[in-house]
Amino acid sequence: MLAGRKYKLKLTVAQADQCREFGDICRAVWNTALDQRRQYRRRGAWMNYEPQAGELVDAKKEHEWLKAAPSHILQQTLKDLDRACKGRGTFNVRWRSKHRWRPSFRFPAGKSIVVERLNKRWGRAKLPKLGWVQFRMSRSLGGPVRSATVSRDGADWFVSFLVDDGQQTPERHVMPDAGVGVDRGVVAAVATSDGLLIDRNVVTAGEDARYKYLQRKLARQKRGSNNRKKTLAKMNRLRRRETNRRQDFCSQVAADLTGRNALVALEELRIQNMTRSAAGTVEEPGRQVAQKSGLNRAILAKGWHKLELALRNAARYTGTVVVKVSAAYTSQRCSRCSEVNPGSRESQARFRCVTCGHEVNADVNAAINVLAAGRAVAACGDTLSKKQEPQPALALVGIPRL
Repeated sequence: MLAGRKYKLKLTVAQADQCREFGDICRAVWNTALDQRRQYRRRGAWMNYEPQAGELVDAKKEHEWLKAAPSHILQQTLKDLDRACKGRGTFNVRWRSKHRWRPSFRFPAGKSIVVERLNKRWGRAKLPKLGWVQFRMSRSLGGPVRSATVSRDGADWFVSFLVDDGQQTPERHVMPDAGVGVDRGVVAAVATSDGLLIDRNVVTAGEDARYKYLQRKLARQKRGSNNRKKTLAKMNRLRRRETNRRQDFCSQVAADLTGRNALVALEELRIQNMTRSAAGTVEEPGRQVAQKSGLNRAILAKGWHKLELALRNAARYTGTVVVKVSAAYTSQRCSRCSEVNPGSRESQARFRCVTCGHEVNADVNAAINVLAAGRAVAACGDTLSKKQEPQPALALVGIPRL
């Protein structure tokens, strides 16, 4: 089974400069290939990976700076672009901005990557053209390396190894009759059909005040100045700490739920649509924009999508089936008598059925309804969709140095 292992790198000054150069070259290749694809689409034609990979070879003869990066990471960039264009559409794929994009590049040839443990704390990996790079080896790899991705987050560089840990998904869960429904909320991140309300505050009051102070400080600083860059770096460190805590929370909850249940039922939520801005346009401005912005932040802060991804990842090791059911009326239906009435939802936290008088936490009631619908879906055989294999990749002539 393929799994990821992420570590913090300890690069020399020369290696950090090389990584920045590799990232810039990959960004230039991505943007040029995307521009070429869009030009072809405007003419009613198509461009894909094979011809672009061939044109990349010719472009390296014309532009010497392209040779600074290993060929296979540039080819992998084209493959990633091909997959993105096929999945989202050519005109929906974003440009990689110099100031907004976080540099990253992948070494796809796992056989050419050598990893060694130096001591209890540190390890090192030999990467093409970078040589030996040290990293904080917080856990063992657990299997042979398939690929390595180097990325930057703020001022720090990280390496992510894709490894084959040798494990297989069990054919049967250890508790085959157990199931749980999950309702995701903005007050409690997770409510289960067992009656549990699970939440975690990923930002302390001090960190929140510190971040707001840095925002005010940033607004007074000149764009492009060194002090502004330092402030942005401090803000990024606070946000990364928050992101890591949220990911840790989702992983722990997912491990607990999949370990105890053979079936996990979730509501099918279109989170991207739910968190879309309500600002509208100049001609038709939105309504209640401030309230909608607050709801969007609350949804994103609870990590709804991260929890779903964590559940699917953890389910591979336990044999748990993850199903998604329609969210319609789950919060208005009584879990005891199945009567649907909007008046039963008295408040955010309280549900009291106007028909039978059943009283329970509103989120727990919704989770029980989700579990019932999930068991029906699983009984019909419409279970978790198969994991899609990576698709073959993608789209260059005259690459400008961006």
